[in-house]
Amino acid sequence: MAGMQMTENRAQWLSVHPLVVRMTHWINALTVLVMVTSGWRIYNASPLFDFTFPAAITLGGWLGGALLWHFAAMWLLVTNGVTYLLYGLLSGHLRRKLWPIKPDAVLADILDALRGRLSHQDLSLYNAAQRAVYAVLILAMISLVISGLAVWKPVQLQELASGLGGYEGARRIHFAAMALTVALVVVHVSMVLLVPRTLGAMITGRIRRDS
Repeated sequence: MAGMQMTENRAQWLSVHPLVVRMTHWINALTVLVMVTSGWRIYNASPLFDFTFPAAITLGGWLGGALLWHFAAMWLLVTNGVTYLLYGLLSGHLRRKLWPIKPDAVLADILDALRGRLSHQDLSLYNAAQRAVYAVLILAMISLVISGLAVWKPVQLQELASGLGGYEGARRIHFAAMALTVALVVVHVSMVLLVPRTLGAMITGRIRRDS
């Protein structure tokens, strides 16, 4: 009887997020936070546009300190990102979770989300809107790294910088990629707040099946 109960309890749980995915997710969240807030401090030293970010929401205290935080987080972001992408490609995780992405399905899910009708019953599967958001986020962060390298070493990497429109062009691409990343993170966090059990799944890696 006890054995049957244990089997039933185990059957009620479903693994949805492997350990590698969970670890890279949380490391990524930390590094993005550090890079964005330190990047805002760096931006304030030489603004691209007619505004600056409030000092209270920036990291580093001054330009030199912000650069130290930014570069430290950059290497962690790259290492973590490469780890995630390699795992995702070799294990098939990216193909299973993010493919296919159909524009009509993405639009339908966005409209359902705005109407409060988007289903979140099966957390083991990403809906079309989630697939699109995560795919664009990956591309935005790759753009951040590439454009960031061009801004950091415009002479040593002059061919890369030239391909991005020179130093100023690379800065604008870097800023646009940052803004897109922040926007997508806000959307992601908002969805987590609407469906709190997704947070538990990303911590434990499991969800409880409804009986």
